[in-house]
Amino acid sequence: MEKNNESLHILRHSTSHILAQAVQSLFPQAKLAIGPSIENGFYYDFDLTDGHAFSEDDLVKIQDKMIEIVKQNLTFEQYLIEDVEVKISEFKSQGEIYKAELLEEHKNDNPTLYLTKDKSGNFLFNDLCAGPHVPNTTYIKAFKLLKVAGAYWRGDEKNKMLQRIYATAFWTKDDLKAHLDFLEEAEKRDHRKLGTQLDLFSIREEVGGGLVLWHPNLATVREEIENYWRCEHRKRGYQIVNTPHIAKSHLWDISGHTSHYRDNMYFIQDEDQEYVLKPMNCPFHILIYQANRYSYRSLPLRLAELGTVYRNERSGALAGLSRVKGFTQDDAHIFCTPEQLIDEINAIIDFVSDTLSMFGMTFDVELSTRPESYVGTIDNWDKAEEGLKKALDVKGMKYEINEGDGAFYGPKIDFKLKDAIGRTWQGATIQLDFNLPERFGIKYQDSDGQLKTPIMLHRVIFGSMERFMGILIEHYAGSFPTWLAPTQVCIVPISNEKHTDFAQKVYEKLNAEGIRVKLDDRSESMNYKIREALQDKKIPYVAVIGDKEIEANAVAIRARGKGQIGVFAIDEFIVKLAQEIKSKGHEVIG
Repeated sequence: MEKNNESLHILRHSTSHILAQAVQSLFPQAKLAIGPSIENGFYYDFDLTDGHAFSEDDLVKIQDKMIEIVKQNLTFEQYLIEDVEVKISEFKSQGEIYKAELLEEHKNDNPTLYLTKDKSGNFLFNDLCAGPHVPNTTYIKAFKLLKVAGAYWRGDEKNKMLQRIYATAFWTKDDLKAHLDFLEEAEKRDHRKLGTQLDLFSIREEVGGGLVLWHPNLATVREEIENYWRCEHRKRGYQIVNTPHIAKSHLWDISGHTSHYRDNMYFIQDEDQEYVLKPMNCPFHILIYQANRYSYRSLPLRLAELGTVYRNERSGALAGLSRVKGFTQDDAHIFCTPEQLIDEINAIIDFVSDTLSMFGMTFDVELSTRPESYVGTIDNWDKAEEGLKKALDVKGMKYEINEGDGAFYGPKIDFKLKDAIGRTWQGATIQLDFNLPERFGIKYQDSDGQLKTPIMLHRVIFGSMERFMGILIEHYAGSFPTWLAPTQVCIVPISNEKHTDFAQKVYEKLNAEGIRVKLDDRSESMNYKIREALQDKKIPYVAVIGDKEIEANAVAIRARGKGQIGVFAIDEFIVKLAQEIKSKGHEVIG
């Protein structure tokens, strides 16, 4: 069997059947739901009708049973279900209600069972499945059960909560080990754990799931990024605006959000008037455009906003900073003529590239096309998709087509960020929109004197500040570069009695220069304070002060991840530190 990505999915799906066989062998009360291959692994959902909850010890026992089953050299054989109604009744009599439901759904699709058979020809286990599978269990050599999670049947909160076992499988043990090492590194970088360790943010039950409290440390990081954002937007010809958090529901009727996005919207009743807590900023920016008259000479108009929006996400989908209910988009909308479109898209691509390179990130590009639920005409959609393709081709960008994943009002270019350990994240987007300008009736006067409808580009660079912060925390493993670090220098006097007065003067000098500095004069040992600052709190620099440093009007500098890097005159250290901060990520000191 050729070992490629497609065959790896087959291997993992086959292994999921062995998982199901092992679970039912050890837990006869377990009823089977589904067990698909997914990116980097597979899972299987079970209903343990006696209420037993899988434990870590259970996973060990299940994995041991899987190894035992694999060693039997069982073959996978396909069996066509000839009498579907009889099989449905059989599933129901066995309590396999999920298999019965699936078979009922696919009864006209020539449904099949897959069975495992031993060397003596005995069938040991069967599972409703379309296949394909590996020929036999000798192909299954390297797998690992990872964790247990809850999952609603068919992802519907109205259905029963099942127990999902996540696992992975590879062709070789070396590949499996490499993946497990990767997962261990990802676990260390988990922004939710680092968020607590570094006092970055919290999500409190009193406030509600998916609503983030930014603590001073992460608010500082955000402030630095927002300062960069505002400066760069003004350089690149954007005008910054601010808009309300709510608007009458009629506005969202015009935009099409009410009919196409209603389930994700929050509605507010105020006396006899219904309002919506804004899920997007675009209708407001269109109204700002409407407030003036424009000719082709005054376009493009680029409006940008750090606009906070609210979306009614299911509680089960919420995850740290990655998936929230309230978030701030670094949103912008560009109104332009058809002749300006390619240049505007290419300028956005350059903006994205310049910004991500500053964080040491690369990206892949996807073009997402018309979804099933959309507004506007097919002709407009075809023109919009062709416009994005042309812009990417002119730029010489490589991209994949992501069919049917566009926004309901237009196709989009998605930038998939790659972090320090190679993971991919959703980042910037560019959406081309002929539809909303038509729905709101906005115009500009062209060179021929005719009133025409401008093209509208929706665009974000970071996506949402919340999600991007989560990405940055994991990308840097909490060790922010000096320009972003909440505390840039920690001053540690060797002796509080002898050296604190001088340390205070150094603190005041650094603070006056705009450097984020902390003086640690606690009655802990010097080594403890240095270790805590550099390793636990991940502060870039510690300035140690003792008798020699006071005599030389200097500081002994230790750097995060490097240790001692030298003794610097105070003014020299300040100059070098300022250079490093200004460089936004390039080390200068040491």
